[in-house]
Amino acid sequence: MQKDIHPEYKEVVFLDTTSDFKFMTKSTMTSDETIKWEDGNEYPLIKIEVSSASHPFYTGKKIFLDTAGRVEKFNKKYKKNK
Repeated sequence: MQKDIHPEYKEVVFLDTTSDFKFMTKSTMTSDETIKWEDGNEYPLIKIEVSSASHPFYTGKKIFLDTAGRVEKFNKKYKKNK
């Protein structure tokens, strides 16, 4: 591998904002926010809207997720004039 061209691959914590589910994995993503994990160390925190803990396919529950009015924005943009 060439030096200094690859992003740093490190442990990060992902937080599902819908269900408050947290999991730690390795990633090249970065964040200014940090969180103290169960082992007492601080790791970068990446916030996500959907994970296996909140996705309807895995949970069997239907959840209406409309962040930032995406449906209304789409309808307004592509509304047919009658």
